[in-house]
Amino acid sequence: MKLSHIDETGAAHMVDVADKDVTRRRAVATALITTRTDVIDMIAEAGLPKGDALPVARIAGVMGAKRTSDLIPLCHPLPLTGIDVDFELLEDGVRIIGAVKTVSKTGVEMEALTAVTVAALTIFDMIKAVDNRAVIGDVKVIEKSGGRSGDWTREP
Repeated sequence: MKLSHIDETGAAHMVDVADKDVTRRRAVATALITTRTDVIDMIAEAGLPKGDALPVARIAGVMGAKRTSDLIPLCHPLPLTGIDVDFELLEDGVRIIGAVKTVSKTGVEMEALTAVTVAALTIFDMIKAVDNRAVIGDVKVIEKSGGRSGDWTREP
């Protein structure tokens, strides 16, 4: 089996996408930060010691998606056409949903994953004064469209 990011000498390299078609591409990822119910109440009321966590985390997620190729060595820098970062407050956590779009030759799964992960890290930073035992997890791509491999949605 030939690996796409390994050359004939075994060295890692960035895949050449020059011959791929430019298509509309979208990826949606999610992450979950689990914390105490009282901390969720503080998040909902913008009552954390560091301030209102969700707007800060939204901007951090957007910035993270834009910097993905700086963080992941073999990712291509992409012209992102849209980034949405949203939150769902749960009884014991915050679900982060990141959707990223491009019109390009390669997909935006890594950008969506980076968006939700950076947003989760930011929420952790915002709540650590009241809960330094919060847990970040369940990071995954849940939807992808465009490109050669086609469209798919993760089954619940």
